[in-house]
Order: sequence, then structure tokens, then C-alpha cells
Amino acid sequence: MLKNKKIVYFCQECGYESAKWMGQCPGCRAWNTFVEETVSAKKTTSSNTGKAPEKRQEPVILKEISLSEEERQTTKIGELDRVLGGGIVPGSLVLVGGDPGIGKSTLLLQVCRNLAELGVSVLYISGEESLRQIKLRANRIGTFNEKLMLLCETNLEAIREVIERKKPEIVVIDSIQTMFHEDISSAPGSVSQVRESTNVLMQIAKGMGISIFIVGHVTKEGNVAGPRVLEHMVDTVLYFEGDRHAAYRILRAVKNRFGSTNEIGVFEMRSTGLEEVKNASEFMLNGKPSDTSGSIVACSMEGTRPILVEIQALVCQSNFGIPRRTAVGTDFNRVNLLMAVLEKKVGIHLASCDAYVNIAGGMKMTEPAIDLGISLAVVSSCKDIVIPDSVMAFGEIGLSGEVRAVSMAGQRVAEARKLGFQTVILPEVCRASLGKVQGIDLVYVNWIQDAISYIMKQ
Repeated sequence: MLKNKKIVYFCQECGYESAKWMGQCPGCRAWNTFVEETVSAKKTTSSNTGKAPEKRQEPVILKEISLSEEERQTTKIGELDRVLGGGIVPGSLVLVGGDPGIGKSTLLLQVCRNLAELGVSVLYISGEESLRQIKLRANRIGTFNEKLMLLCETNLEAIREVIERKKPEIVVIDSIQTMFHEDISSAPGSVSQVRESTNVLMQIAKGMGISIFIVGHVTKEGNVAGPRVLEHMVDTVLYFEGDRHAAYRILRAVKNRFGSTNEIGVFEMRSTGLEEVKNASEFMLNGKPSDTSGSIVACSMEGTRPILVEIQALVCQSNFGIPRRTAVGTDFNRVNLLMAVLEKKVGIHLASCDAYVNIAGGMKMTEPAIDLGISLAVVSSCKDIVIPDSVMAFGEIGLSGEVRAVSMAGQRVAEARKLGFQTVILPEVCRASLGKVQGIDLVYVNWIQDAISYIMKQ
């Protein structure tokens, strides 16, 4: 019985395979992540599906392949379509990850509802919830028509048989960690099962031209649980981010073979499901205090979308010999670099001060264009200067204190004008690309000292 079996050890974090147990994984350097699994010595090839051999494919000339814009299927959710690159591509495999309770299943159920209304046949396969539980959640979202079919199953062979018989256009798998293949002896959720299950679903998607959405659990570090090869096999990887106690959710693409990975979608969780946030800047600036030092509005680009956020800073004298520095929502090392520039080039003494920098609203921004906003917020708090609420700033700061150019300055200025800002502080090198803009004052600066002098005159 054991002649056709062998024992191997897999890393639960990255899927590294070893013949013996090791304390530290050589692949991802994680400790105590190896688990023992029994696998078949004669591995079944994924291409062997029990069917008669098909006709071999012949090479095709690239110029002869025709494309049309109508190939993408819209979900009627603008934020999701933007992240996907314009809609769902037929035959694509999309992985959706996120923390428990963040709204993955709710979003996909809303997508199923919209697609069913458009006449698209959808199959929702759940391995975690019963049909009654899905029905209770669906009642909060709205009404569904007969185009949406539900199935509670975890056996991949049974799922394959249903898909081949019903031939849906869209399939949702919730979740990949509950699926199992009969040829793999390990338990569902193990590295072998997740890898083989994804391989089978990829064959179904590519072979039948069916778009498949896969829900994946995440580890405590925020990565999709299972082997790293899982993310390499799928076409698109989407992450749902945000504090589950906050109202908003951010959908971000970290891999997309059919579009940009810089776009984000912003949603607000309500009792009826996830609602699109059309104007993310206005949503993030809601509740900004007035006439307060240490606060300024900066602009960051997420793909082609400008988002205005409030940057807050608090600078105070340290009671200990070593000052404390904290950054929430932005790069900690970048904040230390900017404070060193302010001390060396501007002459503001911060070595004996505690400094706390926060991106209000829980957003995470790492674009260098917010450097000018962080620096002005720190100076505003240190000197107790109130920056007018009508002022917005953006620009990258170099180690010499120069304000460097950033991309898409025109879109940033247009977003500020749309939200009612009267003044924008921006790099001088952007003057040629912008020209004259009506309805808003543009203050061009070459050095960080110029921007500080301007806010001290207000």
C-alpha cells in the first residue's frame, strides 16, 4: 500500500518542497512553516482528464490574431472594471484575496447579480456556506434572476462535471482553500491541494473560455495563503484592503495580465452591500479640521486617478534623550529623510523633537509626490503655523532641498480645482507642461525654502 506513496515536506508560506523537515525555509526564510504531506509517487498529469486525446495545436502568426473591444464583459461596477482593466476577459482566472469579513464574498455576489441582470449565466460555487446562508446574504443585496445558479460542493471532479454540463460564462469559487482533488491524499487547504485545485480550474478557464473568480484566504502577513505559485498561475490578483472597522474598502491589483496594476477601486461598506465611492478625494477629506496647525492636503496618483488626502503632523519636544518618530500610512524611512533635509537645508532643529506623521483616513501612500505635503505639515506643527484650508501641495523633495517634478501634474491641479481649492503649491519645472490654468492660483517653487516662506506669509 505504501509502495506508491512518499512523504514530502511543504512550506505553508511559499510552497517550497523538501524531502526532509527544516526549521527555516530556504525559499522565503520563514521559520517553522514546514508541514508533512503524503503524496502519490506516480503523479497524475494535469493534462490527463480521462478524455480522448485532442487534436494538436498548430502555431499561429501573431499578426493574424484579431482583437475587439467587445471581448471584455462589464460588471456594471465601475470601480471593479477600472481595476480589472476595463472588464472581465473571457477565459481569465482572477484571484481575490483579503482579510476575513472584509467583503470579498459580498462583492462577488454583487458582481453575480449584475451579470445575471445582463443575461450572463453565472455559477456561484461555495465550499464554506450553505445555500440558505448565501440566500440570506443575497436578500440584503437585492433581487436575483434565474441566470444565477448556486452550488455547494468541494469536490473538483464534481464541479468540473457540473461546469461541463451547465456551461456557465462566469464561475465563482468561494474559496480555493476548501476545494480538494481526489488524486491528492492531503487535506483540503494544504499546499498540494491548493496547487492542484488551481491547476484544474486554470484548465477549465482556458479550455472552455470561462471566466473564473477564486476567493483566497490570507495569512497574518496579508498574503494569499498557500504556495506562491498560486499567484503565478492566475491571470489577475486582487487584494481587498482596509480596516474592517472602517467604512471604506480599497480594491487593489497586484498582478494583472490584461491591464494596469496601478489602479485602485474605493468602496464603502453599507447594510445593503458595497457601494462605489465615485469621488475618493472628497470621501477621504471628510471631517478635516479647520484652522489647525500641522495639517495640509496633498495629492497622490493611483494609476490614472488623483486622490487628495490630508497629511497630519505633530512635532513636540522629547522628554527623553532619544526622540521618537512614527509614520502611519507612509514610509517611515522617507519621513526620517525629509526631516533630515529640513534640519540640514532649512535650519529647523528637529533632532530633539518627537515627530508623528499620519495619513488621515487610513490610506497608505508611498508616492514621492507627497514629500512636499509631509514637509510642510512638519514645519507647520513645529512653528505652530496654520496652513489655510484652501491650499494643496504636491512635489518630490531631493536631498539638496530641491522640489522635483512629478507625473501628471495637470490631473492633480484639475482635481484640486474640482474640490474647491484656491491655491496649489507645486514644482517650478511643471510650469511648462501646465501653462495657464483658470480658476486656481498656482504657486511654483524651486526649493523647499520657497514653499515654507509662502506658508509663513499666509
